[in-house]
Amino acid sequence: MSRHNRRRSKLQKRVTVLGSGTVAVAAVVATVNVASAGQVSPTPHVASKADHAVFVQGNELTGNTIHVFRRGDDGKLTAAGKYATGGKGGDQVDAPTDSLASQGSLVYDKRSGRLLAVNAGSGTLTSFAVHGRKMTDRQTVSTGGDFPVGIAVSGDLAYVMNAGGAGSVQGFRITAKGLKPLSGSYRTLGLKNEKVPLFSSSPGQAAFTPDGRSLIVTTKSANTLEVFPIGRDGRPAHKPVVNRSAGMVPFAISFDKAGRMLVAEAAKSTVSTYNVRHDGKLKAVQKPLPNGQDTLCWLERAGDFFYGGNTGNSTVSGYRMNAHGRLALTNDAGIAAAPSGKSQGVIDIAVAADKFVYVQNATSGTVDGFRVERNGSLTKVTTITELPAFAKSGMEGIAAE
Repeated sequence: MSRHNRRRSKLQKRVTVLGSGTVAVAAVVATVNVASAGQVSPTPHVASKADHAVFVQGNELTGNTIHVFRRGDDGKLTAAGKYATGGKGGDQVDAPTDSLASQGSLVYDKRSGRLLAVNAGSGTLTSFAVHGRKMTDRQTVSTGGDFPVGIAVSGDLAYVMNAGGAGSVQGFRITAKGLKPLSGSYRTLGLKNEKVPLFSSSPGQAAFTPDGRSLIVTTKSANTLEVFPIGRDGRPAHKPVVNRSAGMVPFAISFDKAGRMLVAEAAKSTVSTYNVRHDGKLKAVQKPLPNGQDTLCWLERAGDFFYGGNTGNSTVSGYRMNAHGRLALTNDAGIAAAPSGKSQGVIDIAVAADKFVYVQNATSGTVDGFRVERNGSLTKVTTITELPAFAKSGMEGIAAE
């Protein structure tokens, strides 16, 4: 069987598995390595009017790297260097296009000026200090679990989500010297995975509510939204409040300006809207909204709009929340950005300054950049090629500064 046909077969399997209601539901942390910046192909930092960057995680199995791109005022990207994380990338079992099967595997924290990246194959988390397009002060720490795939940040708290085994979350403090493990913050998710999980039974994302009072985890095939209320000491409740998902296979999380939670659901490419109560219980305020596309997994906010990545047919859908808290598509077709030959295998999404949207295309090994128009449509302004395309693994994780 050719590589193209193997990928098609995997994707068909993904849609079948994610849509099935019979899928099985699926410590002290020590610093393991503190090293120099580990720059692979450095580019000198030069100050400019538009001194901003977009970061792409290569997720290479032999050695994970971060690809850095200069972002111009017009949204166009130019290569500006590549940095080793000091860990290895990973590939979940039967993943069809998205090796980590998660949202939030690479996070830029504006408050601290640090970039955080998971090393799924090493069970570690790496942080860099970001200076424009230059990264220094690399630090790599254990996550206390198997196959880390996601990161959530609120204030000086960072929680990493481990997808392997029973699954877990582990907290850190973000300090001037990097990440410091938060003792007593480890919590299990109670899943039933191997050390390298099946893509459909691993957790999809961990995300803080805007007020930082709750940490929420999506569990895909378990069809639950698990809410950990966070204490004043930064530690989660010992057990999560388990809420059933309104739609099947909850994957990605986003929040609107009023703090309502939006959840992308892969099985039928829907988005549900919730209010999050302080006791951890969720109230669905809008039933699953379908977009007419195939396998919606990623969802990010850009100002008044939201954009979702549909990996099954390589499209991007646009949404808008009105003043009354009702979510709607930006157009009847459900497509804000149509696919092209260089835009195959849409996965992760990052937003810059609420006016540029950057989309990873795993199969083609590219990143597309779009300008957000006043009506929510997307106009392509840049395409970056020759990034690690999906094969035995592939890039996953994108962040914008």
